[in-house]
Amino acid sequence: MDVPEPPGLPDLPELLAGAHVVALPMRVRFRGVDVREAVLLRGPRGWAEWAPFPEYDDRDAARWLAAALELGWGELPKPVRGQVGVNATVPAVAAAQVEGVLARYDRCRTAKVKVAERGQTLADDVERVTEVRRLLGPDARVRVDANGAWSVDAARDALSALAPLGLEYAEQPCATVEELAALRLALARAGVDVPIAADESIRRAEDPLRVAREGAADLVVVKVAPLGGVRRALEIVADAGLPAVVSSALDTSVGLAGGVRLAAALPQLDHDCGLGTAALLAADVVPEPLVPHAGSLTTTRADAARSAVDPALLAAYSAPSERVTWWRQRLARAHALL
Repeated sequence: MDVPEPPGLPDLPELLAGAHVVALPMRVRFRGVDVREAVLLRGPRGWAEWAPFPEYDDRDAARWLAAALELGWGELPKPVRGQVGVNATVPAVAAAQVEGVLARYDRCRTAKVKVAERGQTLADDVERVTEVRRLLGPDARVRVDANGAWSVDAARDALSALAPLGLEYAEQPCATVEELAALRLALARAGVDVPIAADESIRRAEDPLRVAREGAADLVVVKVAPLGGVRRALEIVADAGLPAVVSSALDTSVGLAGGVRLAAALPQLDHDCGLGTAALLAADVVPEPLVPHAGSLTTTRADAARSAVDPALLAAYSAPSERVTWWRQRLARAHALL
């Protein structure tokens, strides 16, 4: 996947002069992360966030940077809705911890539950999802996310066990497009009605439209930063021709604001979005984190977050000096690829 050219590309000294590296503690371990590091950049159109995961290569990081520059230096598409439904996100915690996690989400009607965690079993997953269903009730939407950890056979068996709990869909149950296509066929043959959503097969793929061409997914999960920006994500959704869900990449409230603007600009949005992950952070860069109220976020609050970054919070959660150096060097490499 090409790195999109961001509008009004600022030079590197300008970016470095306004870059603040923060290290934000997590409430619970999520995606193997206990502390989320991010770079906050101040542009003429508001604050932006650049936070590619450390294991991503420079080309991936450049796409994330293009998205940040669109947010801080470019012009975003006009919204077609002012409010976006948001799901709760339940990490791979013990069932006894689920209630405490859900309590941080105000009246969310949808929950995404992490499954297939390394070191855990299918029984752990079933117990966790069962508790989510019990707490949210029969009318709530419950989806699971395996982050590509299952083989086709393991995914078929796991989703067969989880399907009686009423799954809205399973997100990236297998790693490859071929496996996703094979799983959809295996589930159909087994009479298991669980739609498949593609996430990593979209945001980390050189060809993000392959899942649609090969019938490997029923819907696509799109994230602003990994895809290179709001406009690029809108193009991918349009070309895929599949229903879309907007999700976050464990962003601060500034990054989440970009996700809200993407969700608000989609011509059609039938699913609640994974933009409530600020609730997983024990600290943020704005005084009032962008967490859902009554199960939703508004574009008004999202836009406000982009201008509300608090210098005191940037200072309080500044990353250690060696990590600041690491991020600044990485920023220089990513900028060179734009």
